[in-house]
Amino acid sequence: MTQATPKGLRLHIGIYGRRNAGKSSILNAITNQQVSIVSDFAGTTTDPVEKAMELLPLGPVQFIDTAGVDDEGDLGKLRIEKTIKAFDRTDMGLIIFDKEWGDYEEEIFNELNRRSVPVIAIANKSDIYPDTPVDKPLALGINTIRTSATNRDGIAAIRESMLKIAPDDFINSPAIVGDIVGSGEIAVLVVPIDKEAPKGRLILPQVQTIRDLLDSDSYCMVVKERELKSALKKLNFPPKLVVTDSQAFLKVVADIPQEAPLTSFSVLFSRFKGDLLTQATGALAIENLKQNDKILVAEACSHHPIGEDIGRVKIPRWLTQYTGCKLDFTTIQGHDFPEDITPYKLIIHCGACTFNRRNVLSRIMKCRDMGIPVTNYGLTIAYSLGIMERALEPFPAALNAFLKEKETISKKH
Repeated sequence: MTQATPKGLRLHIGIYGRRNAGKSSILNAITNQQVSIVSDFAGTTTDPVEKAMELLPLGPVQFIDTAGVDDEGDLGKLRIEKTIKAFDRTDMGLIIFDKEWGDYEEEIFNELNRRSVPVIAIANKSDIYPDTPVDKPLALGINTIRTSATNRDGIAAIRESMLKIAPDDFINSPAIVGDIVGSGEIAVLVVPIDKEAPKGRLILPQVQTIRDLLDSDSYCMVVKERELKSALKKLNFPPKLVVTDSQAFLKVVADIPQEAPLTSFSVLFSRFKGDLLTQATGALAIENLKQNDKILVAEACSHHPIGEDIGRVKIPRWLTQYTGCKLDFTTIQGHDFPEDITPYKLIIHCGACTFNRRNVLSRIMKCRDMGIPVTNYGLTIAYSLGIMERALEPFPAALNAFLKEKETISKKH
C-alpha cells in the first residue's frame, strides 16, 4: 500500500515556481490524480500541499506543491515563508515556468543548488507558449523539459528524468543497524512499552529497526527491560549488539556484560537520519552549559505530550541534574524550526523517525553555519548519564571524533 511507507522514508519532491505557472496541474498530471485544486486564478495554492504516492521504480515519494514565489501582500508574504521552509525538506526540485525563465526561477534554483538538491526545469504550457526560451536553464546545466499539463505532453519525460537524478542516498538507502550486526548474527532489542505508542503497537523507530535487521538476514530478539537478563542467559552465543530505548540505558548497562556492544535506537537514528559525528561531538556542549542558558528541543512529530514526556520532562531533568544549573528549555514540533537559532547554546533533536534525512541534515547544516552545537535525544541522555563512550562504541568513526574533540576542548581549558 502507498501509505504503508512512513513519511520520513520517502523521497520528498518539491514543486516550485510563480503563481499560475501550472505547478498544481503538473502535480496532478504526474500522479494521475486531482491532488491540488487548479484554476486560472493566480494564487490558488496557499499552503504547501503534500501527496504520498508510489513512483515506480523509484519507490515511495512525497510531493510538495508550494505557493507561488511571486505572491503579493501580507498574506502572500506568509505563503512565501511557508514555501521557503519547504526547501529544507526537499530531496528533488521541479521548477515550473511558462513564458520565461527569470529572476524568480533563478532564485529558486540557487536555493536548491546551495543545498545540493538535483533540479528539473519544466517549461509548461507548451500548447500555449511553444517558443518559451529554455536557453537559461540549459546553460545552468539543468535538465529542461517542455510540457503541457493540459494534454499531458512531456509528463512521461518528467518521470524518466526524476528517476535519473534521484539522489544516490535515496536509491542506496543506508541501513539502520543491519550493516553493524551482519548476516546470521543476533541483535537484542530492549523495548520498554512506551506510553506514547498506541496500544498493541511498537513505536516507529523500533519497528523500522526490526525490519532493517530482517532485511539484512540478521536475527532479532525483542525483550522488555525487566526480561533482558534472563533472555541473555537463554542465548547460546553472545549478541552482536544490544539496542535499547535511551530512557532505559542505566538498567540495561547494569544487566549486560561489559564486553557486549551497546547503543540506543535514538543513536542509531542519528546515524540513519542525521550526522552522527556532528551530533556526537555536539553533545560536548553540555559540559559548558551555564545558569539560564537557552536550549532548544526539536521534535519531528506532533505527538500529545504525556506526564513523563522525554523531551519536556526527562531530558531537562537529566541535564539539570548533570549541570547543576537552571536551564531555559524551549520545545518545538513538526516543521516549525526557528529562523534565528543564535539565542540557543545547544539544540537537541529527536531521532526524527518521521522526517526524511535531508530535512534533518538541513537543520544540522544551519546549526553548523551559525555555530550552534546540535545533538540528539539518545546522545544527550548517554552523555548526561556518563555512558557516552559505551553508546558510541559500535560506531568507531563517531567515537574517535568524539574523543578527539573532547581532548581538544580539555587542552583549551
